[in-house]
Amino acid sequence: MKTRNAVQLVVIAALAFVPAISRADGRYDGNWTTHMACEAHGETPAYKWVFSSIIKDGVFHGQHGEKGGAGYLVVDGKIADDGSAKLSAKGTVESENNHARGVFALKGNNYDYVIKAQFMDTKGSGTRNEGAGILGRPCTFDFEKQTDAGSAAPAGAQPITK
Repeated sequence: MKTRNAVQLVVIAALAFVPAISRADGRYDGNWTTHMACEAHGETPAYKWVFSSIIKDGVFHGQHGEKGGAGYLVVDGKIADDGSAKLSAKGTVESENNHARGVFALKGNNYDYVIKAQFMDTKGSGTRNEGAGILGRPCTFDFEKQTDAGSAAPAGAQPITK
């Protein structure tokens, strides 16, 4: 009898925490604006992009440009309950004469890297993993959650498709 009461107590206590866990998973959900800035690297000039992103069920998705086109970038990843995230960025070089140069950066070539990010309720930031610094360049990311009143996409933003 005592064991049965103890099991019931544990089950009731566990169920009491389920709503809190569910709220944490959707904490960051909503429309976001992503500001990306990459520093100059060798002969490659610095550049900035601003694009729309979305977080749904704790999963981040942002996209710049059209899939398969030059200048395309897609960023995806899961955000932990504490706001930390390891986002995967995959893209296509925009132009031979623009953002990337050298043997590794011909127009249309694909690239990928990891972004270490930290989200809070309405903002976040991240940095590109530069690897050994030979192929990577310093890039920063600032994320801004849009409110219902300000949820319009920023100028130059690309629609999110999935």
